[in-house]
Amino acid sequence: MSFALDGVGFVHVNGHRALNGVSLSARRGERLAVIGPSGAGKTTLLRVLGAALRPIEGQVAVLDVEPWKLSPPDLRRLRARIATVHQAPPIAPRLRVVTAVLSGRLGEWTLPRAIASLLHPSDIAGAHRVLARMSLEDRLFDRCDRLSGGQLQRVGVARAMYQRPALLLADEPVSALDPTLADATLRELVGQGDESGATFVASLHAVDLALRWFPRIVGMREGRVVFDKPTAEVTQDMLTALYANEHVAQDAGDDAAPMHLAVGRA
Repeated sequence: MSFALDGVGFVHVNGHRALNGVSLSARRGERLAVIGPSGAGKTTLLRVLGAALRPIEGQVAVLDVEPWKLSPPDLRRLRARIATVHQAPPIAPRLRVVTAVLSGRLGEWTLPRAIASLLHPSDIAGAHRVLARMSLEDRLFDRCDRLSGGQLQRVGVARAMYQRPALLLADEPVSALDPTLADATLRELVGQGDESGATFVASLHAVDLALRWFPRIVGMREGRVVFDKPTAEVTQDMLTALYANEHVAQDAGDDAAPMHLAVGRA
């Protein structure tokens, strides 16, 4: 089993209950998309799966261990086996792209090797290979603050791919990309998971991309799992109900990309 959540709840410091009785599991190598309106709990769910947030209730097992029963060194080792692609990658602006990509394996390296790699990148060829999959090989030695938002997002994807995780989590990984690049980027992430046998979980606002690339769809609303279905069983009525009143949030200033609710398969 790649992960198993049983009755998981989480409340943010402001009192907002982001997860409410969430039970969800996946086998090794599964690929699933988490969809739902803004504020549904998708990002919080991914952070719990990444052992970055400790739930206030319920049970969590990730990669055959319970994260919050581990010692600090063992928890760090677990996190090194999990890669997260963030919507806004936490990459220092002054880093060179090659260094940002190689940082994907910091969890495996000794401190002396990590420091040495800052001065002289230890695996330029490896960074070049994953950047080529993102069509960014020509930016290998550029500083990250010279990249566009979309390019920086793809550097974050390349870093996660270079990490070779057992569990790959992606939180709106293509939100800054045009439709062609978004599709190509998801193709590479899916290919990475298929090659390595990693479990791949992505939260996506673009429902059409979720339906295209993921064989299993998890719908969330108000911190709960509303449905968990094979993609072929997801209907237009289910999507319409899931996103009911979502336009209210968008009118109030939500800057998420427009949703595409059509169930047609590409």
